[in-house]
Amino acid sequence: MNLNLRRPIIFFDLETTGVDITKDRIVEISIIKVHPDGKEEQKTRRVNPEMHIPEAATAVHHITDDDVKDCPTFKQIAKSLAAYFEGCDIAGYNSNRFDIPLLSEEFLRADVDFDFKRHRFIDVQTIFHKMEKRTLEAAYKFYCNADLDNAHSADADTRATYEVLKAQIDRYPSLKNDVEWLSEFSSFNRNVDLAGRIILNDNNQEVFNFGKHKGKLVTEVFRTDPNYFAWILDGEFTLDTKKVVRNIKLNMHGKK
Repeated sequence: MNLNLRRPIIFFDLETTGVDITKDRIVEISIIKVHPDGKEEQKTRRVNPEMHIPEAATAVHHITDDDVKDCPTFKQIAKSLAAYFEGCDIAGYNSNRFDIPLLSEEFLRADVDFDFKRHRFIDVQTIFHKMEKRTLEAAYKFYCNADLDNAHSADADTRATYEVLKAQIDRYPSLKNDVEWLSEFSSFNRNVDLAGRIILNDNNQEVFNFGKHKGKLVTEVFRTDPNYFAWILDGEFTLDTKKVVRNIKLNMHGKK
């Protein structure tokens, strides 16, 4: 079944130097852009992360320092990449928890103000876990009845993610072939920041989703424990989380 699209959707996958959103960098990005008429565009690009690629990461994706030493840095491709994503919905596998937050960090480090909140996200892993509870290779085998060759290469994983989503829609009558519905279904939390440190409660109020103030209103914490704001800004939180926190603080002052 082809996807029912109102605007283009981008499937993407990242290979990185590690799994720490605040510290690690992209070494490869693969993209499939699917247009409402079914036309597909596929691109894969390696990126110089400007840091050593740990051997543990190379063991997963087989990309070494030598492989990317002559590749552009993310800052060099950031503006063109943001333009390519503009106006598209975004899909991936575990993308809501890893790929999108890490990509956001790279854009912020490159001084490119890409507003992810203007885009809908579909996380194919979340749909898979809600329906079957497995991994990408198992998902591909289960839904597409084929083995996933070259797993953990960005282009293979991106193609597999796209194929799995189409097969999921075919398999489950309860899944609507609608990007907005799928985006809502594949979201675990109502995140305010991409890392999910701050979420919306049932009253659409911003609350902390971690630490000693978990479940408390952000604005109330900043009033009663003002040092917590400075602690977040000085801590190892994502740039996106810090940006969200600053905006909440500014809005508090604006309402006085």
